[in-house]
Amino acid sequence: MEDVSDKSKIESLSRAKSRDRKSKMAWWRSIGPALITACVVFGPGSLLISANIGATHGYQLLWLLVLTGILMGTYMTTAARIGVVGGATPCTLVAQRLGRPVAAIIGINLCLICGTFQFSNNLAVAAAVETLVPNLAAHWVLLGFNALIIIFLFAAKQLYRFLERTMKIMVGLMLLCFIINAILARPNLLDIIKGFIPSWPESVSLGMPRKIEGVIQDPMILIASLLGTTFSVAAAFYQGNLVREKGWSIKDYSRGIGDSISGVCVLTSISAIIMITAAKVIPGKPAENIGVLAESLRPLLRSVAHMFFCIGLFAVAMNPFLINAMIGGSILADGIGKPPKLSDRWPRRFTVLVLLTGMVVAILALRTGQKPVNLIIFGQALTVIGNPLMAVTILWLANRKDIMGERRNTVILNILGGLGLLVVVLMAGRVLMRLVLTLS
Repeated sequence: MEDVSDKSKIESLSRAKSRDRKSKMAWWRSIGPALITACVVFGPGSLLISANIGATHGYQLLWLLVLTGILMGTYMTTAARIGVVGGATPCTLVAQRLGRPVAAIIGINLCLICGTFQFSNNLAVAAAVETLVPNLAAHWVLLGFNALIIIFLFAAKQLYRFLERTMKIMVGLMLLCFIINAILARPNLLDIIKGFIPSWPESVSLGMPRKIEGVIQDPMILIASLLGTTFSVAAAFYQGNLVREKGWSIKDYSRGIGDSISGVCVLTSISAIIMITAAKVIPGKPAENIGVLAESLRPLLRSVAHMFFCIGLFAVAMNPFLINAMIGGSILADGIGKPPKLSDRWPRRFTVLVLLTGMVVAILALRTGQKPVNLIIFGQALTVIGNPLMAVTILWLANRKDIMGERRNTVILNILGGLGLLVVVLMAGRVLMRLVLTLS
């Protein structure tokens, strides 16, 4: 009898260990939606801005990066909770309560924003390729590159699964490279710790944008850019769609929150590492172009830093290239009442529309040597309306009892969400002022 009892205990322990292993594997496999969101937020603009702030202000604004990470995390976790608890995407929930036209406005607005800013990803790819292969015509590169992505978009059967696996690898490689580079740069640990204590650079004034001799001067342009690239309400909004794409239900509530937090930690960590490295390696040097910024990789890559940085820039541009277009395509399809999953036809068709818009504008910009000012202005004008609209929508959905039940926003989440909304409104006001100055 004792042998039977001992055998039963051993089998019970074995089953418990097996469940633990499966639980851990399930946790790892569950990570994905937030990493995809982090990859679309951390693009070429984030890379350049983080390095520029580090080179200009040292470690002094690390605390601000943490604050934007907290705000981004608040909106990402809130959108994920809406998708998991509400049992539908944010646009679908809006359509059910306020009508399809309101949801369509949100979808169209977000798609237009993605389309107008997709060209920056094209320009980043073109810049990296031109630096590595100077004699290669950039417009042919963009044509071929977008054509390959469109072919893949329609050929891939499990598009989300492929993206999730690819992003895990890409994020892991980026983190590893930047961490090693920062260690070899040997920054001062005490100065880094001081950077997390809130303080304000003496060289930065709190003034508003002004037009002086026909040139717009904004004393807070770097600060505003950091907030704009790290705290992306549009990307947070899409988190609600991604958890539905993953197939999560109310049982995955905690997992959805953990996934969002991990994604924000990755995003904030990469930006902080780049800021720290630039502060140590290129202090006082404005990182206005690839050549200057490549110096930040010299501790790790020595004389080949420029070439490898261009390869890294190409990889960074690749991350948001397709995902940004898919956000626009999926949300537009969702807003007008079409199936929003990436494997469905309408999101893919609208994604192609966003891809082609970005490519055409980028090629025109390269051929004329000038930035497409009218489209930039149009995109900024949409952002003024779009970001506060999406922030209000997320907070409104998260506080509805008929959607969230007992999992409505807590007081703390509403305070953080309100602070995030205030930041978005103030940012929109600055953009609106710059538009007025530009057009005057």
